[in-house]
Amino acid sequence: MTMRDISREQLVELVTREVLAALAERADILSSPEKLRQVVANGADRVAYHGDAEDVPVDLAKYIDHTLLRPDTTAADIDELCDEALEYGFASVCINPTWVKRSAERLRGSDVKVCTVIGFPLGANTTQIKAMEARRALRDGAREVDMVINIGALKSAMPEVVRKDIEQVVDAAHEGGAICKVILETALLTDEEKVIASALAKQAKADYVKTSTGFGGGGATVYDVALMRETVGPDMGVKASGGVRTLEDAEDMIAAGATRIGASAGVQIVGGTEGDDDGERY
Repeated sequence: MTMRDISREQLVELVTREVLAALAERADILSSPEKLRQVVANGADRVAYHGDAEDVPVDLAKYIDHTLLRPDTTAADIDELCDEALEYGFASVCINPTWVKRSAERLRGSDVKVCTVIGFPLGANTTQIKAMEARRALRDGAREVDMVINIGALKSAMPEVVRKDIEQVVDAAHEGGAICKVILETALLTDEEKVIASALAKQAKADYVKTSTGFGGGGATVYDVALMRETVGPDMGVKASGGVRTLEDAEDMIAAGATRIGASAGVQIVGGTEGDDDGERY
C-alpha cells in the first residue's frame, strides 16, 4: 500500500498510534519534572530548549503571553497589563477582542505584540464568524490570534470539519501578517483526540498548537505538552496555558517542548514567586 492509497482518516489513525507509542515509552520521564529536566540536560531533541532547564529563565519573559481574559476586566486593568508587558518584555498581551484597539495603541512602537482570542472559550461559533472575528481583530491591531477548535466536531469524528474550521482562521490571520495558535482544550479530549487535533492544526498550517483556554476545567500538563510536541514535530510552536503559576511550572513546560507560555501570573513567574493564576481566566 502506498501513501496515495491511505485515506486522511487512516493517516491520522496511524500517526496517533505512533505518537502514543512513543509517549508510552517516555511515561516514566513525563511523570517526573526532575527526570524530564535530566533528559533535557542530556540533549533530548524533541524539546524547544536544549541544555540545562535551570537556565531557561534568562529570557523567560519572551516566552510569556501576559494574559487577562476575565469577563469583568476594566480599561484600567488593560492599561496595567500593557504597562507590565512593556516593563518586563513579555512576548504579548493576550486579551479579549474588545480590548485589542486600546492595547495596540498603548503598545505602539514596542516589541510587545497584541494577541487576542477567537471563538473563545467554547469554540462553537461557526467557521465564518471565527474568520470574520479574526479579520476584525487584525484591523484593530492584533498580530496574534488564539482560536478554539470545534471541540464537538472533533469528538464527533468529523476531522474535515475541524480542519476546515482551523484553516479558515489561519488563512485570515496569515492574510493580515499575523500568526495563529490553535487551542485544543486538552482537558476535554482523549490522548487520541489530542493527537488528531494537533495533526489537523499542522495540516491547516497553523503556527502553534495550544493546550487550554483556562475555562475548560483543566490546564496545561507536562504530558500534554510533550504529546503535542511529539505530534507536530520540532518546527511548529506549542503553547502551554492554564495553571502555569510558578517559575518551576514554566521551566517544566519549556523542557517538555513549549515555546510559549500563556499565564496571567507572568510577573510572579519571572520574579520567581508563586502567582494566583488559575488557568487564563484571571
